[in-house]
Amino acid sequence: MTAPLVMTLRGLRKSYRLGRHTVPALQGVDLDLRAGEMLALTGPSGSGKTTLLNMCGLIDLPDAGNVLLRGEPVHRLSERHRALLRRDLLGFVFQGFSLVPVMSAAQNVEYPLFLAGVPQAERDRRVAQALDAVGLAAHARHRPDELSGGQRQRVAIARALVKRPALVIADEPTASLDSHTAEAVLDLMRERCHEDGVTFLFASHDERLSRCCDRIVRLLDGRIEGAPAAVPVNARSAA
Repeated sequence: MTAPLVMTLRGLRKSYRLGRHTVPALQGVDLDLRAGEMLALTGPSGSGKTTLLNMCGLIDLPDAGNVLLRGEPVHRLSERHRALLRRDLLGFVFQGFSLVPVMSAAQNVEYPLFLAGVPQAERDRRVAQALDAVGLAAHARHRPDELSGGQRQRVAIARALVKRPALVIADEPTASLDSHTAEAVLDLMRERCHEDGVTFLFASHDERLSRCCDRIVRLLDGRIEGAPAAVPVNARSAA
């Protein structure tokens, strides 16, 4: 049975002005993201990965094309409506963790729920569950500077997942981690993806991350190589 679509991108085009020059970032990108899959977005610097992540994260709008989140054409919505969708349906994991340094691990994880107006008792329950799921229940009161790089990344993952998002967007989530820690973080994300049905979209140059994904999509000069079909990982392995 085919998993339901979480996000649909059709004909996305985006250009930026640099002085008197127009630089194309995306040149007609089509992509489907389905529930419970891990997709790696690869390609050289300048290929359009960050721009595409911004489109999927509802942070930027295309010059042309359609963006649909669970079938809703979000590119037509107001910024306020898009911000609410980001708050409720999307999670983000950044290379630099982006944790609030004066907050404990629990407070960092709790913050998105606070912004969403979730009652305190429910926040406490979900934060405890999220930290336990990433193996950091014993570190709930520790601030980021008291945690290792891998632990901070796991706090960031817990923060992204505590909202129970439909889609998590992760930009180079393993770039600053050693091999052992990166493998542990990838195992955690794969577990949450398959058990909770969360979709993960990664932008990464890390081959370890690409190998654990269900699909690899390679961008080059703002286009998907081999479009319209992305290349399944198992097909690459067999080649």
